[in-house]
Amino acid sequence: MTITITAFANSLDQGQGLARDMIVRWALEEVGQPYETRLIPWADFKKPEHRQRQPFGQIPTYEEGDLVLFESGAIVLHIAAKSEALAPSDEAGRARVTAWVIAALNSVEPFAQMVIQLKESRAEALLNSRLSALSAWLDGDEYLEGRFTAGDLMMTTVLRELVNSGTLAKFPVLDAYRQRCEARPAFGRALEAQLKVFRDNVPA
Repeated sequence: MTITITAFANSLDQGQGLARDMIVRWALEEVGQPYETRLIPWADFKKPEHRQRQPFGQIPTYEEGDLVLFESGAIVLHIAAKSEALAPSDEAGRARVTAWVIAALNSVEPFAQMVIQLKESRAEALLNSRLSALSAWLDGDEYLEGRFTAGDLMMTTVLRELVNSGTLAKFPVLDAYRQRCEARPAFGRALEAQLKVFRDNVPA
């Protein structure tokens, strides 16, 4: 069955490499699932056709037959549920992967976004606390649960947002973890697929 995701045809905020379709591309590459991409021009994101797929007029969306999903975390969990490449087969293992995906989105990313966008000092203190705890958990281990899962994919995606600010450099265990995850071939294929769209759509 053909899988189609949506992505920016062009991005006014220069989201190359970080736009959230990257998360879904990476997940699909990890499980070896081919996919097609529907490119949405910036001006069309709020139009009814796209809002039928994504109520908030964002990316990414995921279409598989009659199933249409939005929210990158939900999409990644759906992909992980269908392949042991991103989650173990036992119920407890899958539940822990789900916990890490939600932790990335709820316990780390909100503070990361506040620091990046608003430069809030209290948010920075909270973010540093969360990153310290995450670093302590990972110290000595390659991945969150002993092997690469959807939880690592989502957590790495959040940590990548902190590279340019220099925040992640303060946590060498986490920076090494990010680099280890980014070294995966599936990540490289996903990144190249996303960057190619931007290169092919540079205004003349």
